[in-house]
Amino acid sequence: MPSIETASPMVVDAEEARRERSRKLERTGRWLLPLIIMAAAIYFWDRICVWNEIPQYILPRPGVVLATLIEDASLLFSSLLVTLRITMLSLALAVVGGVGLSVLFTQSRWIEMSLFPFAIVLQVTPIVAIFPLINIYVDDQTTKLLLCAWIVAFFPILSNTTLGLNSVDRNLIDYFKLNGASRWQTLWHLRLPAAMPYFLGGLKIAGGLALIGAVVAEFVAGTAGQSSGLASRIIEAGYRLNAPRLFAALILISLTGIVIFLALSWISHLVLHRWHESALKQEQ
Repeated sequence: MPSIETASPMVVDAEEARRERSRKLERTGRWLLPLIIMAAAIYFWDRICVWNEIPQYILPRPGVVLATLIEDASLLFSSLLVTLRITMLSLALAVVGGVGLSVLFTQSRWIEMSLFPFAIVLQVTPIVAIFPLINIYVDDQTTKLLLCAWIVAFFPILSNTTLGLNSVDRNLIDYFKLNGASRWQTLWHLRLPAAMPYFLGGLKIAGGLALIGAVVAEFVAGTAGQSSGLASRIIEAGYRLNAPRLFAALILISLTGIVIFLALSWISHLVLHRWHESALKQEQ
């Protein structure tokens, strides 16, 4: 018996050390493996261009794209700011409209049954099919782009927040009623905190969709000039067979989408990591 008792802590310590090594390896691999795959993809991209002697106007080498990104930085980044402005404004409007309408849906079942089908119609109808109507009824170019991006980003926030507000434990709702809480007190102290993870999940989806909506709207609108967004730079580069600038603009759009997703994920972590189970599990 004594030998077993003395051996048991050693076994536990060894198992704990093995788990710690596994966690460290997983944390390292989470960042290292994507970087390795990305570096390999860029290398083979470069080698394919060299081995097949592909012309620069068809597929430029990564070094040429990077040089173009540096040389045309003032033009590309000014266009990026235009696209970002449309993206952020449409996302802000989607948050205000989506959360506000979700609260109305929660307060009145009749309002939800009346208006939710129209939100679904907006979501399932392609924006390229809606834009001709927007082009007829709206004169301002920025408003056109903003409206298109808002339509794309609106539904994920509306649907996720509505789901969260309606997913509250019925026993807790009954408890609030027994204690004399009003409908708005129940909303503020129970429904909104319970819906926060759903809302933040919809926000991360809507962030990427707002960027996609802004870019697609610019493509459909065919905007041009110095104050145009990145989509216009892509169209312009395609007409001029300027593939390096086209790839540089595409890379900027992709990096912007990644930054938006990481920023919204960070916000979600800040809000949830102290109390919600989904964030607590990630820290274990």
